[in-house]
Amino acid sequence: MNVNRRAVLALGAGAALAVAVPATAQASTVTGKLRELEKQHNARLGVFATDTGSGRTVLHRADELFPMCSTFKTIAAAAILRKDRDGTLLNKVITYTKSDVDKSGYGPITGRPENLANGMTVSALCEATITYSDNCAANLLLKELGGPTAISRFSRSIGDPVTRLDRWEPELNSAEPGRVTDTTSPRAIGQSYARLTLGHALNSNDSDQLVKWLLANTTGGNRVRAGLPAAWGWGDKTGTGKYSTTNDVGIAFPPGRAPIVIAVLSTKKDTPEGGADEPLVARTAELVAAQFS
Repeated sequence: MNVNRRAVLALGAGAALAVAVPATAQASTVTGKLRELEKQHNARLGVFATDTGSGRTVLHRADELFPMCSTFKTIAAAAILRKDRDGTLLNKVITYTKSDVDKSGYGPITGRPENLANGMTVSALCEATITYSDNCAANLLLKELGGPTAISRFSRSIGDPVTRLDRWEPELNSAEPGRVTDTTSPRAIGQSYARLTLGHALNSNDSDQLVKWLLANTTGGNRVRAGLPAAWGWGDKTGTGKYSTTNDVGIAFPPGRAPIVIAVLSTKKDTPEGGADEPLVARTAELVAAQFS
């Protein structure tokens, strides 16, 4: 998608995302609807959304901590892109075993016979990590970066004081209520995605590549995408964990308008084995889009 991101949102590596607070009546209306959604779904719901053109926002539990789950994968790929200075790292071939795939819990791309036999380039691992949420690919990227805590350090380097990763796939998805490891807030991760795709945290070529991977995501069709107008482009990364943790974070591209950053995080307390609640995320996105239409 051809977007002049630098003209839309100029964010330095350590800068905060400057947005305006919406009118009180408007904010009250959407907040009330989001609270009602929480009751209907027996969930805790966090939302950060901002129209980068007008500065209007939708905020709900925007600074509370939620399990991050696979939404960290975009940050991991971005850290790889920034680490690669001359193309050497992206072109490096990583070999691994079927045991690595099995331990990760999910490897739709890394588990293919040809990839097990020949290995994959770091660039291909980045693509698999974002577009298919391949856990083994993500773990291999984390290994290249120095382990899960590299995500925390990278986040701090781009001005995010909240987002932290402590464990590998799939353990990081345990999502117990009250856990502070492997967490983020809707505002923190939404702003980080904005800095990485629309701002100056990466160079323009790397931001372009990251956006392409997000737009090619195959896992989010029933989440935010389902609640947005059909004409809007949507590049995202989903995250799913125990306790019905259901996340989706990305950038919407309405035709003829500035991009809209949307982060929806949700979790429940009732049982660790509850399934993903995608209708909750889709309805949330519908309410958010209505505020910016």
